[in-house]
Amino acid sequence: MFDATRPSHAPADHPKVKMGRVGILLANLGTPDDYSYWPMRRYLNEFLSDQRVIDYPKWKWQPILQSIILTKRPFSSGEAYKSIWNHDKGESPLMTITKDQTAKMRKAMQARYGDQVLVDFCMRYGNPSTKSKVREMVAAGCDRMLFFPLYPHYAGATTATANDQFFRALMDEAWQPSARTVPPYFDEPAYIDALARSVENAYAQMESKPDILVCSYHGMPERYLQQGDPYHCQCAKTTRLLKERLGWPDDQITSTFQSRFGPEEWLKPYTVDHVADLAKQGKKNIAVIAPAFSADCIETLEEINEEIKESFEEAGGEEFTYIPCLNDDDSHIEALGKVIEDNLKGWLD
Repeated sequence: MFDATRPSHAPADHPKVKMGRVGILLANLGTPDDYSYWPMRRYLNEFLSDQRVIDYPKWKWQPILQSIILTKRPFSSGEAYKSIWNHDKGESPLMTITKDQTAKMRKAMQARYGDQVLVDFCMRYGNPSTKSKVREMVAAGCDRMLFFPLYPHYAGATTATANDQFFRALMDEAWQPSARTVPPYFDEPAYIDALARSVENAYAQMESKPDILVCSYHGMPERYLQQGDPYHCQCAKTTRLLKERLGWPDDQITSTFQSRFGPEEWLKPYTVDHVADLAKQGKKNIAVIAPAFSADCIETLEEINEEIKESFEEAGGEEFTYIPCLNDDDSHIEALGKVIEDNLKGWLD
């Protein structure tokens, strides 16, 4: 059905083309190819040179980045990645999980739509690149593409830059496919339900119920909020909806923000400080979940489960439980599949 054919009424020397399929391209942040110095440096250079991430003028930022940060940070970041690396497969956990998510989504979408769809994934930074996967999909006959940044909450430094890269890739195509981008799904009922079920399952396995659940979201400079980025508000709504779905009172759940970078004030409260404050207030048993991450990565496996845990314990905390991201859990794949189906309407029904 999707073999290359010559368009009807075209002359005999017209090149054959493939068309008629819908490409579903999942996108995540990215990962270094290895935790050694040069792969880390390449990855960090691409990431930290993105002006959606660091919006300082290039003339001011690039000399600092190239001469100071990229001479030191690849070593410390490399050690952090090494501590969580999937050594059996020679890749980061984010890569492993994204591959697993894609395989399950491919199976689900093909069961729903058959060979009409092609499902794959790309990374905003590192490999596989967005450009390479767009090229592969177009070559495979995708004349329509649904681009899905796997971020529940919109932020300029995540969703927008992923979309930017997708549109740049389209610019290089002689025959551009029709394109749609998936909006944030922070309040999608199936996503909230999947989060709640992960909390309920984790709590059911504990000997004693935590005093509070900390929803730790990736941070951003406060300035971005003032400039109109909706991320903070969307995070607050996710926490509220999760609390309502769980049927909990306000004092059993809270929102915090992690992963500060640079000298600016970021969204507060900071997770690393707040968990220490909770311990000092007598909340010795806490659980932490990261609703803004669709897959476990350096920020969850190393930052939350090591650095933030250490801050809590040093302040007198006793029981610290990290509840993993939804990853390739069936309820997560089902929720993401629902979002995809909603965004394919009019193309495939």
